[in-house]
Amino acid sequence: MKQKSLRITVVMSAAIFMWISGVGMAADYRPAMLANPCAGCHGTDGASPGSIPSIKGLPSSYLVSAMKAFKADKRKGTVMNRIAKGYTDEEIELMAKHFSSAK
Repeated sequence: MKQKSLRITVVMSAAIFMWISGVGMAADYRPAMLANPCAGCHGTDGASPGSIPSIKGLPSSYLVSAMKAFKADKRKGTVMNRIAKGYTDEEIELMAKHFSSAK
């Protein structure tokens, strides 16, 4: 009986560990996945190779403010107003944290 109880405890512990690990991994990749399309114009990790502004390393609060202004049509842009409308406020905050922490 004790051996069966021990097996159940080990299996349940392993399942909980795998679930917690999986949740952590998903959270780690979401900001980068959301920010990936930005590379087309702003460069890899926001380091623009051309005339489009670099967003790499800018403060998160500035990026959130700018994206929300584009989204609300309070800031002029060529395509950013349309792009920003496709993101939720939570997604904008995740992308801003990603670019502000890029090294």
